[in-house]
Amino acid sequence: MRNLTLANQLTILRIVLIPAFVLLVVYGYLGSALLVFITAGLTDALDGLIARRAGQRTSLGAWLDPMADKLLLVTTFVILTMPSLPLTNHLPLWLTVAVISRDIVIVGVVAVVNLAVGPRTFKPSVWGKAATAVFIMTCVAVMYFNYRGERSMVVDLGVWASLALTLVSSAHYFFGLRRLINEPAAPR
Repeated sequence: MRNLTLANQLTILRIVLIPAFVLLVVYGYLGSALLVFITAGLTDALDGLIARRAGQRTSLGAWLDPMADKLLLVTTFVILTMPSLPLTNHLPLWLTVAVISRDIVIVGVVAVVNLAVGPRTFKPSVWGKAATAVFIMTCVAVMYFNYRGERSMVVDLGVWASLALTLVSSAHYFFGLRRLINEPAAPR
């Protein structure tokens, strides 16, 4: 039970909210879907804060939190891209492919480096965090304007900012890869 801390329970709640979010979007309850997405985002902020302040950092949380974040973001991008859903605003397919591909390539490269060269600590970059923040703001804008049934330039700006930060953060990760490969292996 040591791993089932309040912080980890909030992370699990975020994962549980994902299917609810999808169903709400699919069935056209766009305001409720937006509230569920915002609630999930708040659990992300709270679980990290609680883990740090209350000393509830666990190895389970170290794996579960980023997985929950990626699941929520990937699911949101996919559902907001689906052309079959009657939404006023959709995320373009090319953006969803770029964002998901970036994450898959980064995770794959880190796995290969860890297997081939040895354990490495791969910290998130400021560009990666900025990209994630813009992805979330773009998704919120898409959902908000879908709820209102309006097209908005805010959505278009979010799409282009998301693309720009996807490219910048990808380049930053790969330029940092050389340093990561050449540093000594992390202790086990």
